[in-house]
This record gives sequence, structure tokens and C-alpha cells, in this order.
Amino acid sequence: MQSGDNSSAVIERKPGVRELAAQATRDGILRAAIKVFAKHGFAGGRIEQISKAAKSYDRMIYYYFGSKEALYIAVLEEIYRRFNEAESELQLDHLPPPEALRAVIRFMWSYYLKHPEFITLLNTENLHRGKHIAKSPTAREYSSPAVGVLDHVLKQGAAQGLFRADLSARDLYLTIAALCYFYLSNRFTLSAFLGEDLEAPEALAQWQAHVIETVERSVVRNHGDAANVPSPASKRNHHHG
Repeated sequence: MQSGDNSSAVIERKPGVRELAAQATRDGILRAAIKVFAKHGFAGGRIEQISKAAKSYDRMIYYYFGSKEALYIAVLEEIYRRFNEAESELQLDHLPPPEALRAVIRFMWSYYLKHPEFITLLNTENLHRGKHIAKSPTAREYSSPAVGVLDHVLKQGAAQGLFRADLSARDLYLTIAALCYFYLSNRFTLSAFLGEDLEAPEALAQWQAHVIETVERSVVRNHGDAANVPSPASKRNHHHG
């Protein structure tokens, strides 16, 4: 029995090496596809562009993904996975709920800012009315952790009497995402429309501060204890002299 187990373990090692190599090839294709689809969209992104960028071959793309659409769906799944992975690294347990909430907002804002491909790919998929991501069997799995992080923060804040108890983590998540996403996805047209550079560092910093203040005002308890959520904005607005 012991020898049988050992031989089984030996047999498993060799496929493991091959699997790692295969995974590396697949990951390389996926990284290249993210760049190509972000730049050219689903319709404009060509398989030969992706294989060239990945230093691979067209046939390998079809081998690992089956079709251009399946690769595009895998790209959408991957950008969601990366977002969740980055968010999971937030260290919030040691923070008071108000500061944990600000940390979540800062994370979302900075992630969108640092990963323009995330916004571009989601914009492209929305132009397609979500028909590709709707075919993903895992897409909905990515929303639960993201909303769950915020839900935990809100429940802690409510338990400490700092936040309203009737808050919906899902609704607040959409509020934060909307405030951050819209500004960055439309910054080029808005800059022209408003006649100011919305990408200027001071403009970006001002909008982040505005989002934080707006969200804080929406979560704080409504019976005059807004000062329980200390921030520069709340200190200014609740100064009693």
C-alpha cells in the first residue's frame, strides 16, 4: 500500500510541471488579450494581434479558450477576479468603521484610476449590453466578496452607533462605484464640457475627497451625531465654537 502511494505521488509530479507550463501560456494569452481588447474592443481585437502580443500562436488560443468570444469572456472574468483579489488585501479589521469605510472608498477610486483597462473593458461590454458576460458561469461570484467587505464595515459601524442601521451594502457599493467610475470613465468628455482638466492631480484629489464626504453623509446616523464620523468635512460642518 505504501509503495502504491509513493508511485502515485511520483506520477502526479510530472503532470504538475506540465500544468504549470500550460497555465503560464494561458496566463500570457490572457494578459495579452486584456491589452488588445481594452485598446480595440471585442470587434476590433483580432486573434492574431493577441497571439503576437503573447508571443504565442493562434492555435494555442483556440486550444486553451476555444473561441474569440470565450477568450473575451475569460478576460472579463479575469479583470473582476483581479479587482476582488486586490480588495481582499485590504486590512480593515484594526480600523474604526469610519476609517475602514474611507479605506474602501480610497481603494475603489485608486483601483479604477490605476487600472484604466478595467473601465475600458466594462464600457465596451456595456456597449454590447452585457451579452458576453451574461454567458459567464462565474460572473456573479465576484460581486459577493466585494459587497461583503462593505457589509461587514457597515454592520460594525451600526453596532457601535456610528452608522445608520438601515443601510444596504449593495446600494452603498453602487453609490461609491458610480461616483468613482463615472468621473474617470467620462473624464475626457467632461473635461471638454466643463472646460477644465479633470485629470489634473488636484482635481483627482478633490473628487476623491468629495466622494468620501458624500458617502459619509449618507451613512451617518440622522439624529445630529454626524460628528461621530470624524473627517475634515464633518469637523467644518459641525463646529460648535
